[in-house]
Amino acid sequence: MHVYEQGLKTASSPEQLQPTPVPTWLPPGKQAAICFSVDDVHPGKRTDVYEAGGDLARGQLGHIGWLLARHPNLRVTLFTTADWRATSPVPTRRLLARIPYLRDQLPLTKVLDAGTMRLSRHPEFVSYLKQLTRVEIGLHGLTHVGHGRSIPVEFQQQDAAECRRILQEVLTIFNEAGLEYVRGMTPPGWHLSESLAQAMIEVGLQFVASARDVQTRVTRTATTKMSGLQGVSLIYPELICGGQLLHLTSNFQATCAIDRAVAIIEQGGLLAIKAHIVKNACGHIALDGLDELYRNYLDLLFTRLERDYGDALWWTSMGEISDRCMNGRERARVEHEVCGA
Repeated sequence: MHVYEQGLKTASSPEQLQPTPVPTWLPPGKQAAICFSVDDVHPGKRTDVYEAGGDLARGQLGHIGWLLARHPNLRVTLFTTADWRATSPVPTRRLLARIPYLRDQLPLTKVLDAGTMRLSRHPEFVSYLKQLTRVEIGLHGLTHVGHGRSIPVEFQQQDAAECRRILQEVLTIFNEAGLEYVRGMTPPGWHLSESLAQAMIEVGLQFVASARDVQTRVTRTATTKMSGLQGVSLIYPELICGGQLLHLTSNFQATCAIDRAVAIIEQGGLLAIKAHIVKNACGHIALDGLDELYRNYLDLLFTRLERDYGDALWWTSMGEISDRCMNGRERARVEHEVCGA
């Protein structure tokens, strides 16, 4: 039995991605914020390779519904893959994995046929997502499959034009399925290249969640050192790419003590809780995989935060934070230009 997605790392932030603070991201009267997001959502059922939402309330999404029913202020972002093709997060073609060059050109595990999990081919799944209250849908790649040994990292060496083509196909699939989405993405495997960031901006996306750090000690100046983009704020939203994208760091999961959540809130930060919809992917165990134990732990956490902070806590979503930060900046810019004129 293996554990995956513990610490997929990228280099420190390239120059283009260097962050700048967002000083007024919290609404008036709010001390801190909390959001909850779940990755790898797709129409897979128990009768497929593994269940990732396709069994609706009878499966993994039932945990989401249970939490929403118990906590009326809770908001959830489901990062959903347009045409999921992955079957294993680690290489299963072991011979191919030992052959230089070829191992970087081909998938090192079996993949599903294109279109198998295409959202538009699963209307019952899409209808279920659409009727969920206080739930928004974010983007999580086209296939969630990359070449080489980092199988979950879909965007690797592609240039901006190829990244843009892939993202446009993602948007086409969401639109043909009739599934509304917020203008943001968690890149598969957390990896955000300069090419992908440029393509995201070009297709109209506004936010990205491309860092996960559940280990670095919480302080106001702490920056990410774990999975994905490094050197961005651990607990505050930040602008990257010259202010054209908002970055949000995932900083809490099932393995964290409640004291970490309290520390983030006491510093006036964003408690960004992460889960993966699949707990057991063919024997590969996600430490933050959503199951009954994790669900119950979140229930305990939310109950305590509701009791201790009440209305001082902004229960929000990544899409809502992005709307406030990015659209608010645009409104301020326009008002400034009008007043200046």
